[in-house]
Amino acid sequence: MNPIYLDHAATTPVHPDVLEAMLPFYTAFFGNPSSTHSFGRATRTALNRFRDAMAKSLGCLPAELIFTSGGTESNNMAIFGILHASKDDKKHIITSQIEHHAVLHPCERLESLGYEVTYLPVGPTGLIQIEDVASAIRPDTALISIMYVNNEVGTIQPIEQIGELARAKQIPFHVDAVQALGKLPLNLHGLPVDLVSLSAHKLYGPKGAGALYVSKNTKLMPHVYGGSQERKRRAGTENVAAIAGFAKAVEVLLPQVEILQEKASELRQMMIRILEQQLGSERFTINGHKEQSVPHILNISFPGISTETLLMNLDLENVAAASGSACTSGSLEVSHVLQAMKLPENVTASAVRFSFGMGNSKEQIETAAQKIATIVHRLRNN
Repeated sequence: MNPIYLDHAATTPVHPDVLEAMLPFYTAFFGNPSSTHSFGRATRTALNRFRDAMAKSLGCLPAELIFTSGGTESNNMAIFGILHASKDDKKHIITSQIEHHAVLHPCERLESLGYEVTYLPVGPTGLIQIEDVASAIRPDTALISIMYVNNEVGTIQPIEQIGELARAKQIPFHVDAVQALGKLPLNLHGLPVDLVSLSAHKLYGPKGAGALYVSKNTKLMPHVYGGSQERKRRAGTENVAAIAGFAKAVEVLLPQVEILQEKASELRQMMIRILEQQLGSERFTINGHKEQSVPHILNISFPGISTETLLMNLDLENVAAASGSACTSGSLEVSHVLQAMKLPENVTASAVRFSFGMGNSKEQIETAAQKIATIVHRLRNN
């Protein structure tokens, strides 16, 4: 049986058009874009073209996009860059308890340097309350950083309301939109945001490519030094091949957002329906917000069966799923997201994330759901 890949929230396969767009920059167009000779100029021209095209698709200015190595670097650059650029003695940050570790770990580092961080709580659906954001704001608040879509349970945060509040208080607002790109309509100038982190490999692009949107009125100190690339904001020779792939992924996938999400919703409902038929709706729990969530992520708990045991059995049956963030899936620790949602221990200890993508078919979902039900029945009867 061919393997069934249900871990698209961790990474996606590279789209064939993306691979084709990348190949010339490993062969004919290999010049360093900072070089002044013809080889370098050709690569620089292509790099500018990619930036222009992505900016048009994302609704921002080309000069507002900084190319990075991925979402983690973009998050670090946004957080440290804003704080280091602040001329005021403001040392307070607001984020949430359910952020990706690429935001939480920089915040922990800043705490060790004397900053104060408020970690906003969430309800049992993983949703941040705007009232909690408002009450957390202080005169010395230097940054608010909230993710758009949670990578483990798929809950969509009220980014527009938080952004309007931040603007009213003149506080820079950073959004980790890694799981939102290609899943939600994204017009950066249409949102009340100052910095937005993006990543290519969640969008059928290559690993090692990302971007940070920095609005033209936002001051940001460089996080990496050593060259004048990216308007002196991010030193280092640009990964032009990966950027070419990122630009192509944006070109191909963004116009299909609604279609892809409709398909993901159909696959999600199909899996839930089969599990209800095979197990009974009382034998599993769906984690996350019922309405305010993206359909490509389905986080389910099977109380009484440990996450690791279920994932191991699924892997033996050629079904790939995850326990949550790919950066921590090798750990036996219970998800910090589910813990922050204050779910019962039997729910947090048995959660598995299934995430759907372009390559999944109804036949695959039916097969996977049947296998899940069979495994759950067997493990519960042992």
